[in-house]
Amino acid sequence: MSDNVYNVLFLCNANSARSIMAEAILNRIGAGRFKAFSAGSQPKGEVNPFALQLLESLNYDTSFARSKGWDEFAEPDAPEMDFIFTLCDSTANESCPIWPGHPMTALWSI
Repeated sequence: MSDNVYNVLFLCNANSARSIMAEAILNRIGAGRFKAFSAGSQPKGEVNPFALQLLESLNYDTSFARSKGWDEFAEPDAPEMDFIFTLCDSTANESCPIWPGHPMTALWSI
């Protein structure tokens, strides 16, 4: 088994609920194997309070949580992603940035 830690980016429109929750969950269950990030095509600017409440009720760390745009992860100094998962159909139909490193991409419509 490889000792690599894989970077994973979860995308949705607002980066306020689905992608934030996916980031928190993978960072816990995949610790040491995966490092998760999240972003939105049209970030809302704030995380959905119900998403935060749910994560906190399950003892997930939410200190990382902020709504941010996907362009942040296309910058030259951004972490290079190994996997990018789009979590909604509407975001999948948008023109996204060119991701450094040519990550594997998939649509997980939830």
